[in-house]
Amino acid sequence: MSVRIRLSRHGAKKKPFYRIVVSDQHFARDGRYIEQVGTYDPITGGGSVKINHDKVESWIKRGAQPTETVSHLIAKHKKAS
Repeated sequence: MSVRIRLSRHGAKKKPFYRIVVSDQHFARDGRYIEQVGTYDPITGGGSVKINHDKVESWIKRGAQPTETVSHLIAKHKKAS
């Protein structure tokens, strides 16, 4: 089972809202997931990011791989904190 930390799209048409989720790479993008670890709202000024770093770090230690976009969001959020 290869686990990824990735974005799951929600929200209305032309108004996206994303959940940062941990899921098996074979699950659908917006389908089943193991755990939600944060949110990302690109509509707000500059994009608001909320991430639970403890959960993200524990999943990475267990072998989960963040996608490129999620890696950038984690770095951006750490820098702002």
